[in-house]
Amino acid sequence: QVQLVESGGGLVQAGGSLRLSCAASGRAFSRYAMGWFRQAPGKEREFVTAISGSGTSRYYADSVKGRFTISRDNAKSTVYLQMSSLKPEDTAVYYCAARWSAYDAALASEYDYWGQGTQVTVSS
Repeated sequence: QVQLVESGGGLVQAGGSLRLSCAASGRAFSRYAMGWFRQAPGKEREFVTAISGSGTSRYYADSVKGRFTISRDNAKSTVYLQMSSLKPEDTAVYYCAARWSAYDAALASEYDYWGQGTQVTVSS
């Protein structure tokens, strides 16, 4: 069983930056691939980025490529999402998720555990 707690969301102006954190409880954090997803009001949950258990493989949605960076610190059982050059369309609730696999994935159905989400609002 893994519990995930996101933090770091907030209100930021367009062009600004935020760093989200997701702290995991439980054992063997490095054996979980981790992902970030987001859901805007009235829209489906969408994939943002994912990282393999070792941190050597990362995958990004086209909409955030070059602006967002995922990283992880397995010693701290934490995954991060550094968001830069934020746009109003990045406004959403951001969720981290854990997948019992060494390999990252882009489908929400591939993930076993989810955090409660953290709100990110980008003003224009």
